[in-house]
Amino acid sequence: MFETLRLTRTLYNAGLEQRREAYRKAGKTLSAYDQQRELTALKEACPEYGGVYSHVLQDVFDRLDRAYKSFFSRVKKGAKRAGFPRFKGRDRWDSFKFKQCWDNKKDDWTACGKPIDEGRRINVPKIGAVKIKLHRPLEGKPRSLQIVLDVDQWYAVYTCEVPRAALPETGSSVGVEVGTTWFAVTSDGGFAKNPRYLKFSLKKLRVQQRTVSRRKKGGNRRRKAIQIVAKTHRKIRRQRLDFHHITARRLVNKHDLIAHEDLNVSNMVRSNLARSISDAGWTSFFLILSSKAAEAGRKVIAVDPMYTNQQCSKCGHTCRENRISQARFVCVECGWAENADVNAAKNILQRARIIWPSGLNGSGVSHVVA
Repeated sequence: MFETLRLTRTLYNAGLEQRREAYRKAGKTLSAYDQQRELTALKEACPEYGGVYSHVLQDVFDRLDRAYKSFFSRVKKGAKRAGFPRFKGRDRWDSFKFKQCWDNKKDDWTACGKPIDEGRRINVPKIGAVKIKLHRPLEGKPRSLQIVLDVDQWYAVYTCEVPRAALPETGSSVGVEVGTTWFAVTSDGGFAKNPRYLKFSLKKLRVQQRTVSRRKKGGNRRRKAIQIVAKTHRKIRRQRLDFHHITARRLVNKHDLIAHEDLNVSNMVRSNLARSISDAGWTSFFLILSSKAAEAGRKVIAVDPMYTNQQCSKCGHTCRENRISQARFVCVECGWAENADVNAAKNILQRARIIWPSGLNGSGVSHVVA
């Protein structure tokens, strides 16, 4: 598997160089299909690539093509740093993918990824039967299999097609105000604590990173020290992800409509609260929330966050003086007093309800500007 990673990374870098040179010398833009047609000749010239499954090699150029499309999309949007595709080092290439696991004609597994030996192994083409810990049975029809190296652990990630299991309607709607003091505050008065996993691991990380800085560059001891730091970051990431899943699941189970702010987090992390915002992981949370809502047949609406913290949810009066502190909101017009975050969550929900009667068919995320 390490050899497959090495070969696919080399192929990606060669494909990127080929695209760059083709445009520089002839003004020609190569597509993924153009490069995939050359794989047969590549295997004849470099026999080591014959030991890699054809779908894996094809997916390398698909990934490169997606990188180019994402780059041009960012250019069209006027991004200051569009991020041109770059060459991948060993630490920036950690997976390879089998594009098809299921044969629709036979309605059965292909040669790729089938669990064997009572689920204790899976068949990986060109690699063999690999021991696994199948922590839960697969649901639906497996479509693709991705082999991922996470620091020092290998994972088999299946993408499966399953029927949508819509939850029964509850008749409830909620607005969600995210922050750094409280992770989330809802319009019905619910408060979700901010766990701050990174903050409580900073002392440990500082010690480990100082050890890395003392090690000689290029040495095995430095590489091991870097891996220890990576394991700590992996634990933090998993803790945060688990918290996001639990919080999102609670919201989806209770409410038919969930509204939150349409935040531009990439701009917000340039402030002096960058570490706290990154530790909260709002972007990841919103993505998980919308995914769970789509599966359950719920609605998630992202609204314009402008003045939600200054607007009175009772009379609609908006001014900076309404919010007298971080936690207190007192309207100077009507005298309405409430927790500032709860008031903001109610404003978010009111803005989402503006388009609720318009008939949102299906599920997913809708955007509205107030």
